[in-house]
Amino acid sequence: MQCFSVTEHCAVTPCQDPYFQASYQKVSVFVSSPSFPLYTRTCMNCSVLRVVFCCMLTRYFFFKVSTGKRPSIPESGSKVAHDIRQRYFSFFLEEYFKICSTVNEAIDKALIEEKSIYDRCGSKNMYLNIAVKTLKKLRDHGRWKFLYLDLTGAALYELLKDYLLTKEQLNENNFPRPNPEKNGSAIFNGIIKKAVSFRRVCCRCGKVYTVTSSGKHARKEECNYHSGRVLEQKVPGGLEKRYNCCEGIVGSAGCQVAKLHVHDGRRENLEGFMKTFIKSPPFDGNYGVYALDCEMCYTTQGLELTRVTVVDSKLQVVYDSFVKPDGEVIDYNMRFSGVTEDDLKNTTTSLRDVQAILLNLFSADTILIGHSLENDLFALKLIHDTIVDTSVMFPHRLGLPHKRALKSLMADYLRKISQDDVDGHNSSEDAIACMELTLWKVKEDKGRKW
Repeated sequence: MQCFSVTEHCAVTPCQDPYFQASYQKVSVFVSSPSFPLYTRTCMNCSVLRVVFCCMLTRYFFFKVSTGKRPSIPESGSKVAHDIRQRYFSFFLEEYFKICSTVNEAIDKALIEEKSIYDRCGSKNMYLNIAVKTLKKLRDHGRWKFLYLDLTGAALYELLKDYLLTKEQLNENNFPRPNPEKNGSAIFNGIIKKAVSFRRVCCRCGKVYTVTSSGKHARKEECNYHSGRVLEQKVPGGLEKRYNCCEGIVGSAGCQVAKLHVHDGRRENLEGFMKTFIKSPPFDGNYGVYALDCEMCYTTQGLELTRVTVVDSKLQVVYDSFVKPDGEVIDYNMRFSGVTEDDLKNTTTSLRDVQAILLNLFSADTILIGHSLENDLFALKLIHDTIVDTSVMFPHRLGLPHKRALKSLMADYLRKISQDDVDGHNSSEDAIACMELTLWKVKEDKGRKW
């Protein structure tokens, strides 16, 4: 249980109701904070009104706050049995506790609601019909109130635990893992790869080319490639694969021309990795929740980091920096990165500088959010296990290795257009988009439970 400002001390009273017994946790003080809502529930067996303090919006703690009987409706008439009226009054009361700011307000509204239904009905069946519809509306209202809660801090951290990637998922998605045989080295999916000396495979057109000992091209050759993805389209008689950049069929000549071939290299150069540190637990249990995104360019060493952005759960940028690559730049990849030669002209920040800053900002338990975050961690040469990945949170219908684009997810779920600028991607926009998608998913999933 997290500690905030202690406003009231309450002795925990065990309850015989199985619902309460199943969720009962032994705590001795009632701790509250404006950040966390209070809900209440009336025990149906012992008739004690109890406060349900949702410490992390997922863990429930029960406290006896009134030794008196639960509120009851007065006996009147015989068209509907009193126990039926009392049962639905209790249901209404429970829902109003989620909506109202005080207990008395909730009780008054529940009494008025039940009395209104009773006065309008002419029979038991009519009463039940109206009561059920009213209860559904109240529950929907309570759910929407949950959806608009400002989820930040420890509450968000606790909720996101349900979405963390497992060790199996980290391996399936090729996240960098620590090499048990060598400190500062990484492996992925159990594989240790080394670059073949002087031979590279162009990651754009697929051709093999040679380089010198310094990584420069042995022979200058234009790269003719397709910049888009291969998509399957239905045609008479079956399916046809075409590039979405130019509608060219697979195997057709490329629609883009670059001066030189380039290679990725991130999964071949597996040295110089740092692992986030285990740090002392924070007072409130919140190790931090951040979304990050990186931009990269092609150099003689492969894809290297050129910009990194980190945003918090309030969508505020907490770190944003251009980064000077170690190798000589071959292609700034501006079409996708948005980073230009002018952006890096006076940049002195190195990858090692970025690693030092992020290791200070993050701990091993900090939740990092991103889209296909394994690519960013390879660029950062960072090993981290506490991951929420929106490409896994919103999986492709065909499963791995297929993944949905961030732009597509933003359009489908948030009705927003992302990464649609002619100047390329923007790492801050992409990081914010990942955080927004994650917050939407949490509220959507958890809201259904109410």
